[in-house]
Amino acid sequence: MDSLLKYQKKLLPDLLPVMQSRYKVLQYIRIMQPIGRRSLSASLGLTERVLRSEVLFLKEQHLINIEASGMTITEEGAMLLVALEEFMKKLTGLTTLEEELKEKLNVKQIIIVSGDSDESPWVKKEMARAAVMCIKKHFTANNIVAVTGGTTLAEVAEMMKPEDKDRNLLFVPARGGLGEDVANQANTICANMAQKTLGQHRLLHVPDQVSSEAYASIVEEPSVKQILDLIKASDMVIHGIGEAFTMAKRRNTSAEDLMKIEQGQAVGEAFGYYFNEQGEIVHKVLTIGMQLKDLKHVPTVISVAGGTSKGKAILSFMKKGHNSILITDEGAAKELLRDL
Repeated sequence: MDSLLKYQKKLLPDLLPVMQSRYKVLQYIRIMQPIGRRSLSASLGLTERVLRSEVLFLKEQHLINIEASGMTITEEGAMLLVALEEFMKKLTGLTTLEEELKEKLNVKQIIIVSGDSDESPWVKKEMARAAVMCIKKHFTANNIVAVTGGTTLAEVAEMMKPEDKDRNLLFVPARGGLGEDVANQANTICANMAQKTLGQHRLLHVPDQVSSEAYASIVEEPSVKQILDLIKASDMVIHGIGEAFTMAKRRNTSAEDLMKIEQGQAVGEAFGYYFNEQGEIVHKVLTIGMQLKDLKHVPTVISVAGGTSKGKAILSFMKKGHNSILITDEGAAKELLRDL
């Protein structure tokens, strides 16, 4: 494969850039369909004249449909994207980056999608699509899947599709979440994933953060205890990783705790734990749901987070978080490599 690429670059130097450009157009249409040509042009940074010829070519090859509502990808186009995925990752150096980070972070698997979700919102959708493909590969006949909240996990839920009837999937929220934006709460995402996959779900109707007095009382409630037992019995956890101060402000953290987070030089947050660059826990919020120690007993832990701005946050958690799989984007991956 490497030799073939080298010869192609010598004999047809324009072939690979054109191939990459058309592949990216197809990728974007798959994620954002139906989409108009003007929106596509603005999103990909191509002039309408250049895009018009590319779109015409893709239509002639029966890879896309063009209708009044916008462009959509054909079944043949979708199959082509899947068939070329590994080749394109190798061509762009993402495969090498995956292998290098996997070794340095000592995790089971790393999946990197091209682009930077800080700069292009569609990259987060592509990351979510890659996450769904990975999750499906790890489903068994019976699964209890715990999921956290956040915008990235909400995108993952939207990408899910119905599963085989033989599979028995139960989705549970990894933590409480009353008080946050409803769309991004673990309960909402958990219910959406169950609906999309034709699975079952249970909800945890408790606040994300509580006082020590309230905690002792709430966890003994029979209905809450039942859900907590299911959460601890999970064989898969899907979660996001947040930038420390962004998460603290989003959760209306008190001035006293904000000072602790700042003094501890926290850069990342997950499951209510705040980590510094060395992966040390500098602050812990008392939360009802899955705790960091519980991850040790979960066979498949999947982290989904991207964007250059989250590089340090991701690394801080990976140093402590008992991960098996990381799904991220090119922006975060390159930042991770620099920090390592």
